[in-house]
Amino acid sequence: MPDCAIDVKGLNKNFGTIKAVNNFSFTVKKSECFGLLGPNGAGKTTTMKMLYGKVEPDIADDTAIDIFGFSPLDRALEIKAFSGIVPQQDNLDSQLSVWDNLLVYSKFYGMTKKEAAVRIDELLEFMELQERKNVNTRELSGGMQRRLVIARALLNRPKLLFLDEPTTGLDPQVRHLIWDKLRELRDSGVTILLTTHYMEEAFQICNRIIIMDKAKKILEGKPKELISKNLEKFVMEIPGMKEPARKCLKYFDENSIRYEVFKDTLYAYCSSYDKLKAYTDISKNEDIYIRHTNLEDLFLKVTGRSLNELQ
Repeated sequence: MPDCAIDVKGLNKNFGTIKAVNNFSFTVKKSECFGLLGPNGAGKTTTMKMLYGKVEPDIADDTAIDIFGFSPLDRALEIKAFSGIVPQQDNLDSQLSVWDNLLVYSKFYGMTKKEAAVRIDELLEFMELQERKNVNTRELSGGMQRRLVIARALLNRPKLLFLDEPTTGLDPQVRHLIWDKLRELRDSGVTILLTTHYMEEAFQICNRIIIMDKAKKILEGKPKELISKNLEKFVMEIPGMKEPARKCLKYFDENSIRYEVFKDTLYAYCSSYDKLKAYTDISKNEDIYIRHTNLEDLFLKVTGRSLNELQ
């Protein structure tokens, strides 16, 4: 397909007896942000590493990987040349300044010192780090270090950006700043493949997502469409309901309201706000909360609320 940036078919990876990725297939269009979501151990990071050549897949007869016309099976270096990679863990040189971290990295792309200086200034301004360019990286906050790693991944003006949990552990202000920058990159034509545990992040910046669990694809599509197709419109949260009263369950059953109990909270799902509101009037429980269902509700519905064995 002419508008396809990534085309993956029959991707598999085993680590001993552990099946990390199981017959995984998907496509990513050019200039879109595509998200891989899933619990720890679902296979997200392993999938990414196979695409840019850090991990070798287990080859089956139907295995095929095409990334802008190249396969990491034999052309991983070419893929890295036009890609930017942001790993889970920051791996900056703590002995160098912000500027020197980027200058050293620019040499991998054969950039002259003059070319690198111009590009570094552009990126420091883009990631709002210009005033910190002479500061040692160990003196930066976690958010600044993360922005620097992203800036480093953009040195070669990549057309494909791999982001492995880009905002984990960052405060909301920094997270929203990075979201804005990623939208700018996407809108400028950069194709983005990211993994994240933040459902709001995926909802805000991803054109399409895949939810994975236990090495397999569970759902794929646009976030809003997946929510509307697979969930009721509203959810009511009732704390202190580890053992729901009989009259409570009777009301839900009579009104065809789906519910589940996790630990000491009951979650009741219904597309009629009035039906849920009617229950709050009956119960007179001031702690009840009704809200729109979201991507996190969908994620928990299809992957479960309990930790799986690999977490």
